[in-house]
Amino acid sequence: MSRRVTAEETTAKSEPLSRNHLVTMLVNRILKHGKKGLAYQILYQALKKIKQKTERKALSVLRQAIGRVTPKIVVKARRVRGSTRQVPIPIEYTQGQVLAIRWLLGASRKRKGENMAFKLSSELVDASKGRGGAIDKKKETEKMAEKNRAFAHSR
Repeated sequence: MSRRVTAEETTAKSEPLSRNHLVTMLVNRILKHGKKGLAYQILYQALKKIKQKTERKALSVLRQAIGRVTPKIVVKARRVRGSTRQVPIPIEYTQGQVLAIRWLLGASRKRKGENMAFKLSSELVDASKGRGGAIDKKKETEKMAEKNRAFAHSR
């Protein structure tokens, strides 16, 4: 007779946030050294703090923050007649979302605070209100594109 115990079947709990495209993109950018569980913990804590701060749905604040930070045009270095120039290039919406998430996480990492969840929640709330480091990065990119508008023909 076998001494092995048969494992009980468990059903996986499906969370509505884990099915959201923006949440998965954000979690995959948060994680360091492959620790996805820790990245989800950080994000859920941040969303809980957002709900406490704003008394609105945290997911709508997240969408609004990413929408405000998403750029429509970026500058890329191109080699034109022997010199490298910053050429403004319009980008797709999904590519802009990736940039927005990268800028939000970079700005939240630079913030002063006790932990990443607190810093991320503060940055998302600020971005949804139209201020913060990520918004500054977007404005700086738009300003750079406006300066180099003369080179737009050399895409």
